[in-house]
Amino acid sequence: MLTRYYRDLLNFCMRKVRDRDTAADLAQESYARVLTMQQKGQAILEPGALLRQVALRAKIDMDRRAEVRQHQNIDSLEERDQPASPLHLQPEHAYASSQSIQAYLDTIEGLPPRCRDAFCMYIFDELPNKEIAQRMGVSLSMVNQYISRGKLACAARRMELDNVE
Repeated sequence: MLTRYYRDLLNFCMRKVRDRDTAADLAQESYARVLTMQQKGQAILEPGALLRQVALRAKIDMDRRAEVRQHQNIDSLEERDQPASPLHLQPEHAYASSQSIQAYLDTIEGLPPRCRDAFCMYIFDELPNKEIAQRMGVSLSMVNQYISRGKLACAARRMELDNVE
């Protein structure tokens, strides 16, 4: 029933967008919308007119989407108008981050050897405490103490770093 209106609709869309591919896309979108209306039980008295009306609405939607996507060439913007890079990519932040990481690594390195080993297995290898105890040949409670000591040392370092900033 609707197929007999295709050529008329395509010509209508072509006059609106002046591009054959875009006109075909609009026609297809219009047919899809009208068929959906038909499947939902809506009566379609004037299919040709409805298809043209739906095509106009689809074109408006297309224009709105294109408007949202349109942007200026970032290189043509004045420096003050250019968007800032993400914070983690800005040199000052990257340097501060590397300094913080080094401070934590120094803190971990400063732990007693057995404590450092247990804490590193816990943090970096993500091993459960029970497996750390087995690997080190110590009790589970000893591993818990090592990990707690490492956490406390890192928390103290974090407080130091927060006070510096």
